Parts: sequence; C-alpha cells; structure tokens
Amino acid sequence: MECNQVKITISKVLSPSFKTVVTGLFEGEQAIVESSGILQDEQVIEYIKQFSDFNGKFGECFSVTISTGKNVMVIGLGNRNEWNENQALNIGGKIYHELNRLKIKQASVSIKDNERIIASIAYGALLRSFSFDKYKTTKDPVDMEITIVAENTKIFEDFKQEGEGVFLVRSLVSEPPNVLYPESYADCIKNELSKLGVEIEILEKKDMKDMGALLGVSQGSSKEPRLVIMRWNGSSKDKEDKPIAFVGKGITFDTGGISLKPSRGMESMKYDMAGSATVVGIMRTLAARKAKVNAVGVVALAENAVDGNAQRPSDIVTSLSGQTIEVLNTDAEGRLILADALWYTQDRFLPKCIIDLATLTGAIVVALGHNEYAGLFSNNDELASHLVNAGEEVNEKLWRFPMSKAYDKVIDSQIADVQNIAPVGSGGDSIIAAQFLQRFVNNTCWAHLDIAGTAWHEKGNDICPKGAVGFGVRLLNRFVERYYEI
Repeated sequence: MECNQVKITISKVLSPSFKTVVTGLFEGEQAIVESSGILQDEQVIEYIKQFSDFNGKFGECFSVTISTGKNVMVIGLGNRNEWNENQALNIGGKIYHELNRLKIKQASVSIKDNERIIASIAYGALLRSFSFDKYKTTKDPVDMEITIVAENTKIFEDFKQEGEGVFLVRSLVSEPPNVLYPESYADCIKNELSKLGVEIEILEKKDMKDMGALLGVSQGSSKEPRLVIMRWNGSSKDKEDKPIAFVGKGITFDTGGISLKPSRGMESMKYDMAGSATVVGIMRTLAARKAKVNAVGVVALAENAVDGNAQRPSDIVTSLSGQTIEVLNTDAEGRLILADALWYTQDRFLPKCIIDLATLTGAIVVALGHNEYAGLFSNNDELASHLVNAGEEVNEKLWRFPMSKAYDKVIDSQIADVQNIAPVGSGGDSIIAAQFLQRFVNNTCWAHLDIAGTAWHEKGNDICPKGAVGFGVRLLNRFVERYYEI
C-alpha cells in the first residue's frame, strides 16, 4: 500500500551534517537530558532561563542557536515521575510534528535514556509521519530525515515492523470504496501478506453457499463477497499447535441497506471495514517479526448496498452454524457477517481463543466517546484481563462491558432462533450485539472488541494524523508477546 513516510534511522553518533539537534528537559529541572555530550549544556540552559515561560512542560518546545552553529530544539518531557514508554512515544510524535511545522528537513534527536525509551521516541515520530496522499496529483516530496542517537537498533527495528502493520491498516481504511471492495481487498491481502510467508486462502461466493448470514448482507451489491483466511505458523512447538484466531468485520461500504443510513456522514462508512484491516495488520506484524506463535486471521468482506435484490427487514436467513436469524434491521449487518466468520473459525481451526474486531455499534461511541476506549466483551475473565493489560501497556485502552443471560434473552425471536436487534427501547445496543455474536462461538474462549469509536480520529493526536488510526495492531501485538509466545 502507498503512504508517505519520513526517513528515520538509529545511529550511535550525531549526524555531523545535520544542523538541528533535538534534546529534552524534564519539567522544573536544570539540566537537559542529552546523550551525545557535544552540546554546550550551560549555554543552552542559561539562555532558556531568560524565558521564564519555558519550564519543560510536556510537549512544549524551545529553540536556540549555540556558538557551534547548531540549532538546538529543547522539548519538554514533563514530570520525570510520569515518564514512560507511552510518554516517549508521544514525544516522538511531537518532535516530528514540530520539525515538520518548522520545515526542518534534517535533525538528530539526542535524549539520554534506556534503549527502549529511545526506540519509543523514534517509533512515535514514525507513527506520526504517516500521510495518505495516493490520490493527490500534486504531492509534497518526502525529504525529512531524523536520526535518533542510540546504541541498539534491534528494538526500533521490531517497532518498525509493527509500525508497518499499523500503516497497512491506515492505508486500507483510507482507500475509497470504489477502489477497495471485497474482490480487490482480498487480492490486496494476498499480495501484501503472502510475500511474508502468510498462507492465504480466499473463499468466493460459490464457496460460501452455507453462509446465509454473510450472503444475505451482500445480496444487494454488485460486488460479490469474500472470506479471506490468513495463516501464520511460527510456533516453536509445531505446526499443529492450536492457533490464536483474529476475526474481522470487513464491510467495505455500508449504506445501511434498506434500513438506509442518513446521507449526512455516510461517506465515513468506507471505514466500516476497519476491524478486518486490523486483523490484516496484526497478521502482517506477526509474520514480519517472525512471531513464535501460530495465528489465524479470518476476515468477512462484503458491501452492504441497496438494489432490488437487497435483504429486507423481516427476512430470515440460515447461518453457517445452522441457526436461523430474523433480520429486523439491515443496518445491523456487521454482526451477521461475523456470525458466519466466527462459526467458520471455531469449527475449522479449534483455536485457543478468538478475538474479533468490528466497528459494530454507534452505541459504543455514546457509552465511551471517541478515541479513548474501545468496548470489550468476553466470555472468559482471563482473556479479558490479558487484553485490558496489553491495552494499558500500549495506550490502546479497553473498557469491559457486562454480558448475561438476561441480555441474551432479549434477542430471542418468535419465529426464528435469534433476531439481529433488540426490540425498540431495550437499550444496551452494544451489549446486545455482543450477545448475538456469542451465539456463534460455540463455547470457544472469545472476546469481542467494538472499535467504532477508536478506528478513525477526526482531529489526530500525537502519534496519528487525522484519519485512520490503525487501532488494535499494537494492542494485539503486545497481547501475543506477553501471553502466547514461547
């Protein structure tokens, strides 16, 4: 996938030809945190003291030219007691943003700390540098170079592999729906991942005749659905070691079907496939860093469109599991395609656990807002705890919601096994959606992440420009590292 990036490298020494050096100052302290030893510390601090409004507050910047001719940019690192990898990641993003704002093309970053913190600063700059300009006829050339002074390059190289997975997600989610539809999306997955050793299998419509829930969603579109299976066999035990499984919702555009969405804001429904993109991104990451784990990714790809053959409210479809579903709202389509994908995954691969990701409900945004937390639903306390912990470590946070038989009973249908929405006024829409999905995991250890509020950022943040976030790749990569790799 095409995207615009800055060149970031790790070096043991400052680049002598770079006139700008970036260093740091903790809030309220008197000495800059600098690793190269060539800056005239006293001169810099004395000059800064003349400007009382600069005190090392997190993210604020101050620039001064010293006698050697170097331009020194000092960035505030905030409270030393709060300094950690996530703070370093954000500082890296802020450094890139400030250099870009000042149109500085070459800079060395010299901040003294442990290797993982320094690598995190470099990684933050990399993540913030993403730009999707594939369709612009006039492009700004990428000619910024940032060198981070550090001894160890290995940590950053690992981060870069994860970052490429994040960038792949952002690129996929940014693509317009006339370019990215089920067939082209499936081909893209094959092209991007097979070269890394991921086994790819693509099921076409003729191969999915028993997946009535998925086919029902797609029947109003001229774009035929796909089910893409990705397999990474990296376990240090053996190829037969049961995998962990990731399942993603891939609605490449969602009109709502006959239960039509309002036209205002409908253009954002190109990112209704963000859950599937995260699955592609984590599978790429695991393969690129040769993770010692067996993993399966399954993404259900369909377009929810409207024509004379479109699925109608009150239709009844038979899912791959054999359960019949009364479709009361065609805009509750994500749970339908996931129903077949989840059943297929648990039945074929017998995984240790399944984690599905989906921009599933607007209700999760009502509950949690935008960009802070994704919703977590699970039938297993240990799995839920591991996901929450991983999310806290990388600042992709999850908030767990309750599930119970009382919620489940609400979607019992009078004329089928289950209905795809609750009666009007029942509330708890995100929980109801998760209860629906749980009926198709067959007691497998399972978690559902509703990322409707975290997949897209309208303003951007320190490590992500406005647009697609790539939420979930870093979380799931840390989850695999912590709890499944041997």
